[in-house]
Amino acid sequence: MKSLLTRATLALTLAVSIAGPAAAHRQWMLPSATVLSGQDPWITVDAAVSNDLFYFEHVPLRLDGLAVTNPDGSVGTAENQATGKYRSTFDVHLTQPGTYKVALASGGVMASWEENGQRKRWRGTAESFAKEVPANAEKLQVTEGARRLEFFATAGKPTDTVLKPTGKGLELSPVTHPNDLFAGEKASFKLLLDGKPAANIDVTVIPGGIRYRNDLGEMKVKTDKDGAFTITWPNPGMYWLTAQAEDNKTSVPQATKRSASYTATFEVLAQ
Repeated sequence: MKSLLTRATLALTLAVSIAGPAAAHRQWMLPSATVLSGQDPWITVDAAVSNDLFYFEHVPLRLDGLAVTNPDGSVGTAENQATGKYRSTFDVHLTQPGTYKVALASGGVMASWEENGQRKRWRGTAESFAKEVPANAEKLQVTEGARRLEFFATAGKPTDTVLKPTGKGLELSPVTHPNDLFAGEKASFKLLLDGKPAANIDVTVIPGGIRYRNDLGEMKVKTDKDGAFTITWPNPGMYWLTAQAEDNKTSVPQATKRSASYTATFEVLAQ
């Protein structure tokens, strides 16, 4: 049963990440707060895939590969993990002062080919591709995908250890600290692809609560030659940011392209 769930999770992950930001269903993690104080702070996180941002009506976001990074760079823990019909949930105990990163990062390969006149489809890892996809497959089409889904939370004074890029896939390199965002103020960020500036990439930002308004309220910007872009937050609240990049730097020779996506949730505070 576990292997079937893992395969189903990977299939959904790849299908959404390769489809890109234009897909109807949006993946997201929603923390109860991202700026905290006090002696014993915790956050509770909802995670789902849905049409309406931050509203549960489609499927839960599977938590395979969920990683918490503590302010000192050590591995943290996502406690009380559970997956229901429409959402997954977990808690993070902020035991250290500073900024935490909570992320779901994954990658894989999608393939299709013809066999005895029928179309076959496969999803899996680059390592298992050669073992499970026939070497002489007819009309073989292969696409590689990678995604990163994350948010940042700070207990007390913000720190920057967890903001350092990993150099893998599409990721955010904050100029403005992601837990120092205020309505009416401009925030600056950079997008990196494998650690290098991701130029000319479309970035979409949507405020939560779209179920309860007619106007989507999305903001669209494009990265410059250095991968940089800015956002001026119109109102306080939770915001969803997403971007996608494509190139031909694949780990499977048969793949014609690689699609990398980045998605994050930001909390914008009132002045």
